[in-house]
Amino acid sequence: MIDNVDKRIGARIKIERELRGWSLTDLAEKSGVSRAMIHKVERGGASPTATLLARLAGAFGITMSTLMVRAEMQDGQLLRKADQPIWQDPVTGYLRRHVSPGTAAPIDIVSVDFPAGKQASFPASVYLNRTHLVWVLEGNLVFIEGQTRHEMAEGDCLELGPPNDCIFRNETDVLCRYAVVVYRGMAGHGV
Repeated sequence: MIDNVDKRIGARIKIERELRGWSLTDLAEKSGVSRAMIHKVERGGASPTATLLARLAGAFGITMSTLMVRAEMQDGQLLRKADQPIWQDPVTGYLRRHVSPGTAAPIDIVSVDFPAGKQASFPASVYLNRTHLVWVLEGNLVFIEGQTRHEMAEGDCLELGPPNDCIFRNETDVLCRYAVVVYRGMAGHGV
């Protein structure tokens, strides 16, 4: 299932690029990702990292979540666990499961299994024009938003502030599981 998601992500990146009339070179210049890597990802020949996806999404002027939703979603009001798209970051082992069904509802819900001792960084562009909530379901998470460090335990929920470069860290020796709820309206309008 993960390989299939990588292929759909690659196809979606190509669609987004072509919708804008951009060449591979144009997207490489706008994203800071090499032309060769973009070509590999579009063909399904490379599994993109979370950082790479965030950079490409930022170049398109959309969030990483929006890019993933466009690649992953199936229509319908019910999305059974067995059908929920799963993607794994090849660098951190971060496992992302898209939980919410593909309806007209203005929210996306993503479940993340974040391995012990790992870190993932995302540029501010990932958080543009969206309200993000991070809810720790199991374990502990350190979330660094710009210069602010949030130490979160099971049950804690954080609404992200204005777009900043962000770092997710699991500084423990056990898995952290958290949910991200993204409101697809304008940032600051609540979820």
